[in-house]
Amino acid sequence: MTTKLNLLFMILLWNSLVWAQPTPPIPLYANGAPDAMGNEDKDKPFLLPYLAPKELATGSAVMICPGGGYAMLAMDHEGKQIAEWFNALGIHAFILQYRLGSWDGSGYKHPTMLNDAKRGFRLIRTYAQEFGIDPNKIGVMGFSAGGHLASTLATHFDDGTPNDEDVIERVSCLPNFLVLAYPVISFDEYAHGGSRRFLLGPTPSMKDVQDLSNHKQVSVLTPPTFLFHTNEDSGVLPENSVLFYLALRQKGVPAEIHIYEKGRHGVGFAPDDPVLSTWKDRLKDWLKNRGLF
Repeated sequence: MTTKLNLLFMILLWNSLVWAQPTPPIPLYANGAPDAMGNEDKDKPFLLPYLAPKELATGSAVMICPGGGYAMLAMDHEGKQIAEWFNALGIHAFILQYRLGSWDGSGYKHPTMLNDAKRGFRLIRTYAQEFGIDPNKIGVMGFSAGGHLASTLATHFDDGTPNDEDVIERVSCLPNFLVLAYPVISFDEYAHGGSRRFLLGPTPSMKDVQDLSNHKQVSVLTPPTFLFHTNEDSGVLPENSVLFYLALRQKGVPAEIHIYEKGRHGVGFAPDDPVLSTWKDRLKDWLKNRGLF
């Protein structure tokens, strides 16, 4: 525990001097990840912190889940670029490197990815004071399969284990807000087959397929949500976002959705498209309306 605290204070010192620079990653598990299949980098999930400069910091934070079909991670355009944008708004960002699956099912499978997301989120909330974060202003954002992971966290959260000897496991992993960019949501009729296979293996059970079709798991406790998609997305069909939005409406959860006519899958902030790139401005408005900066 002392080692973890020392690492966090080093992060704060570094970021008091350098704006929006990545710091050394924070391992999710001090003594090795549960159920690790080896000792390579891919077996060691971590958070990569990007802390906003002190003069801009608002006390809000977001954990970012890059996409990649549960087979890889798009750490640049769905990670680093996004974190730096949040920093410019005064919002601390933490990119989650979670463990991944394999085509033949021999890699990691559910619930390992969800457990990594829960652990990462709990870690941020546990040490919110050290980071200068309001523990009630921590959200999660996900792209594509990372959007599936983020929406899984927001619908399969728990309150923590109060008497656990590990203080990180004692806190809730329910996000305070949720941002989904062209997310995988459904594992049945509008499924992205690759994400489903890499997460659940080549022969998933119907129980897992239904349980991880996250529009079916929305409750009144699901956090306020912003969704972005494109009508032309043939990789992850826009029905995924629509289904989640309608489920949120049914439960009375505040939600906002933007579906652009043009645009392929996996665009990130779409910096080369003057129209599609405006989706980040809509996100900025939504974050401001929610008092997050």
